[in-house]
Amino acid sequence: MIFLYRGILLLLLTLVIERVQAAPPVFYTPGHPFIRYMGRIDFTRPDLPRFWQPGVTVSFRFKGEDALIYLRDEQLWGTNQNYIELVVDGQAVRLQTTGKRDTISVKPWLGKVKNHTVILCKNTEANIGYLEFEGVRCEALLKPAALPARKIEAIGNSITCGASADTAAVPCGKGKWQDQHNAWLSYAAVSARQLNAQVHLSSVSGIGLMRSCCNMDIIMPQVYDKISMRDDTIGWDFGRYQPDLVTVCLGQNDGIQPPDQFRNNYLQFLNRLRFYYPRSRILLLSSPMADNNLREFLRSALQDVVAQRQSAGDRRISYHVFEKAYTGGCDYHPSVTEHGQIAMELTAVIKKIMKWN
Repeated sequence: MIFLYRGILLLLLTLVIERVQAAPPVFYTPGHPFIRYMGRIDFTRPDLPRFWQPGVTVSFRFKGEDALIYLRDEQLWGTNQNYIELVVDGQAVRLQTTGKRDTISVKPWLGKVKNHTVILCKNTEANIGYLEFEGVRCEALLKPAALPARKIEAIGNSITCGASADTAAVPCGKGKWQDQHNAWLSYAAVSARQLNAQVHLSSVSGIGLMRSCCNMDIIMPQVYDKISMRDDTIGWDFGRYQPDLVTVCLGQNDGIQPPDQFRNNYLQFLNRLRFYYPRSRILLLSSPMADNNLREFLRSALQDVVAQRQSAGDRRISYHVFEKAYTGGCDYHPSVTEHGQIAMELTAVIKKIMKWN
């Protein structure tokens, strides 16, 4: 009889263990403190944060055999699907959303470690539509590592967005325009990771300082203070992110303009940046796509603008000129490989002016 009772107890204990092991994992809402965000994000709905800009990231750590990420795509115009970079335990894979709502399993990319780290990065820019993060389901979220203390903001156009750079899946001239977008591998994002810094990509393809290309009806000073810098009306709170360094890479879409007008527009924009960021270092960059004529125009303009700012007492401003044209990607944009080369050059410049090791 005793052996019978023991057998029954063992059976019941086994069933309980199996039931616990088979229990569904926990759903964690976007507001959970163990979920980290980087970039301009609209938290009007804390349960459904929305973001447009390239390079925005959502990251978390977890334990278990899988994590399910719930993501919504605006599907702008009914056809646009965003690209994301999914980085799992250091392994990066470029994916595209498939519908209005996606459930992404990270299991295929898990490393052979006990605790896992996941980063989701928006590879496409604002005019491809927004993404909304619904949450994550896993066995257990873990306390994440703190975001890097260093902070960078990169202001620019399609180059800074990482547009037309990645031909690994779709070659130039094929598919849709966003098929070659890769913000994760853009020069500013790569440079920030090399410097162990956060980064915001405040960039829009085609945009200029005083003249944009491609029949765009906006210029950078008009949309710079928005969460979506393409055509949204939601204002950005600059108190949420005060960068140590701001890089400005504009001028490619303006082209060669009357020098006085271009300098004056640049100075007005810098006055505004200095209002938002009184203590930030500002680094003006020439266009990495520029031909010889545009490069020399920008060299002269940036030199004059920096000299005027410094003579007015602003010593935390400098400039850098890229002496080479990087045009190996689609539509004469830098390729992914060239973004890495630009990042290497820029990282060295930043280390010097910021005294970052």
